[in-house]
Amino acid sequence: MSKAETQALIDEVLEVYPAAAKKDRAKHLAVNDPEQAGSKCVTSNRKSLPGVMTIRGCSYAGSKGVVWGPVKDMIHISHGPIGCGQYSRAGRRNYYSGTTGVDSFGTLNFTTDFQERDIVFGGDKKLAAAIDELEQLFPLSKGISVQSECPVGLIGDDIEAVAKTKGAEIGKTIVPVRCEGFRGVSQSLGHHIANDTIRDHVLEKSADKPFESTPYDVAIIGDYNIGGDAWSSRIILEDMGLRVVAQWSGDGTLAEMENTPHVKLNLVHCYRSMNYIVRYMEEKNGIPWVEYNLFGPTKIEESMRKIASFFDDKIKAQTEEVIKRYKAQWDQVIAKYRPRLEGKTVMLYVGGLRPRHIIGAYEDLGMEIVGAGYEFAHNDDYVKTVPEVKEATLLFDDASAYELEAFVKKLKPDLVGSGVKEKYVFQKMGFPFRQMHSWDYSGPYHGVDGFAIFARDMDLTINNPCWHKMKAPWVKAEADTLKKSA
Repeated sequence: MSKAETQALIDEVLEVYPAAAKKDRAKHLAVNDPEQAGSKCVTSNRKSLPGVMTIRGCSYAGSKGVVWGPVKDMIHISHGPIGCGQYSRAGRRNYYSGTTGVDSFGTLNFTTDFQERDIVFGGDKKLAAAIDELEQLFPLSKGISVQSECPVGLIGDDIEAVAKTKGAEIGKTIVPVRCEGFRGVSQSLGHHIANDTIRDHVLEKSADKPFESTPYDVAIIGDYNIGGDAWSSRIILEDMGLRVVAQWSGDGTLAEMENTPHVKLNLVHCYRSMNYIVRYMEEKNGIPWVEYNLFGPTKIEESMRKIASFFDDKIKAQTEEVIKRYKAQWDQVIAKYRPRLEGKTVMLYVGGLRPRHIIGAYEDLGMEIVGAGYEFAHNDDYVKTVPEVKEATLLFDDASAYELEAFVKKLKPDLVGSGVKEKYVFQKMGFPFRQMHSWDYSGPYHGVDGFAIFARDMDLTINNPCWHKMKAPWVKAEADTLKKSA
């Protein structure tokens, strides 16, 4: 599509809105123009329109579901009614090693299960009792985080006082997190709040902790080990000769987080959720940080060299040897799958990072991105996305269900990559779909091994013959009605 055609598509989709809504949504939709890469191309990080079925999550989801939840040796209490804790339990497939219920707790749901009386009389005593019970049942846990749900903020429970008192009693780190769902405009604020609590309750208190460092210590920041991604990333870094001291927070531990201020370089995968804490460590501890991307051969090679540039000639030379070895592996994957996927088009609508991170992996397989959008990105995310996609690509922020369906109907992509809430709608419409929040129960997609799995999954999805035999139920009903009326 040309820029004029893409703009015409945007104008057509906006036409159904009332004047005020149309004016507002127009700011969130754009035609990609690489010549304006440094400008504010898309308005983002704004409140969703009332009455619009947004696909965003809440602040609690950003804290508990993303940042804190994967820390495996801590217990994460969902402080409030049962629903939030149950909905956020194990849904993101944050893999971890350990014995669940003994020294690891990532897939368990701990909740204070608020009832009406707790809303009326407060839940501080219930929280304190829950901490006592959990300490008795799970003595090998290394700490506790208290993830506040909406009612806690509304009634004014003093979770900080409870955490301080009970932490002194049991001798463990207890982190109160004010991540009530109504805060902010999306899960993005939950990331920020969680980062701040790590700063205040983990890093500040572990500054004097002894640690035996080496010149090659690094920390993986913002990789949540979905489907084993962090493990695949770790293999690459260790092959380069680096020592991975910590993983934040997939398969991560409290001790690893405490040791991070001693590393030589912080490696940031999910910039949107963890840029706050690495900026803090850069200012406080003088630790540089760099973004990396291990989706697909092109970005893997680029990121390996970028990371190696922070170290000595030994690491640089070893990195080049490793790249040569990896190249033989991924060339075989490309030779097998690129002929089957060449020229296929993709539309992406995921979180706050992946639409720009996964582009390289698709392009390595000869595929083209025709639309890319984020649920909770900020302006700098779009600035980074513009150079990654071709001119005239459709860009969109916090798209409504209506907008997504309209874009897909017009663009007719060969593959839609988004979340579980969108999955079944597009599958019923007959469009191949991959759930790109948690890899549709597959993965890993990071790294050399991950690229092979990624290519296989895209091929299995796009080239499945079922899509040509499907017609959306509502389309079929319309056709039957017209036939009868005729």
